[in-house]
Amino acid sequence: MNAPAPSSATAVAGPATAASATTAPAGRTPAGRGALLAGLGVASFSLTFPGTAWALEGMGPWTVVMLRSVLAAALAGSALAVLRVRLPERRHWAGIAVVAGGVVLGFPLLTTLALQTSTTSHAAVVVGLLPLTTAACSALRTGARPSRTFWVASLVGAAVVLGFAVQQSGGAPGRGDLLLFAALLVCAAGYTEGGRLARHMPGWQVIGWALVLCLPVTVTGAAVALSTEPLRLTAHAVTGLLWLAAGSQFLGLMVWYRGMAVIGVSKASQLQLAQPLLTLVWSVLLLGERLPPAAPLTALAVLACIVVTQRARG
Repeated sequence: MNAPAPSSATAVAGPATAASATTAPAGRTPAGRGALLAGLGVASFSLTFPGTAWALEGMGPWTVVMLRSVLAAALAGSALAVLRVRLPERRHWAGIAVVAGGVVLGFPLLTTLALQTSTTSHAAVVVGLLPLTTAACSALRTGARPSRTFWVASLVGAAVVLGFAVQQSGGAPGRGDLLLFAALLVCAAGYTEGGRLARHMPGWQVIGWALVLCLPVTVTGAAVALSTEPLRLTAHAVTGLLWLAAGSQFLGLMVWYRGMAVIGVSKASQLQLAQPLLTLVWSVLLLGERLPPAAPLTALAVLACIVVTQRARG
């Protein structure tokens, strides 16, 4: 997979290129492809919480987190070795470490612990605040300055998601909510660094090297967890774990980072406003949870915010 072209390339494109970009179908333009890839990442992430719930049916939380990372690292490491990918430049390792701490270890661990006390649907809605935290983190880290319209629509979307979460929890956030809020912060940092690094190397290499970097921790952690936590290999538990490793932890992040490199971290992050709604659907279909009555109205409001943020020029 080739690295995505820097966004500045469009500034030096000739008139013919500019004209073809204007007349080409949206899905065939660089921005269209970037939005499609980011959207595929969101679709993959929407199955993370149901997959985690399935895995927790037969494994402890630490076993789930460590094994999913070890299996994903095996996939990523094999791909890096087969394709003989060179080590990243020294200047990129600090960013890769942030990705590793945020999306390989931090977010999976915090959300898995939270799902021991929170329902999948509740956790999904709370994590719906991730687009706003990612956009804010990106603005601080990269100096990006999205437009006022962009921020207003983002805040409205976040307010809708937050109001939904508070209504569902009875107005009293618990331990699970605190873990989820912490997960938002570390994941936003990981997404921001990953999106920045994906301008210099393919997205799959970003998450691949982050997974490999964590191997000493995850292999040790998996060994300890397997020796101390109960293990029951049911069909749900195995399927959930395999999805977390291959879909959420590797393939999903691969297309997500590539999409962010094309359309920008802030705009890509707003596509995640749809993620909690997709997860709500999966929680009903796969877990049998009851869909909250306010979900349809939340869906309409969130989708409207997505349209506004994607059209706003930052």
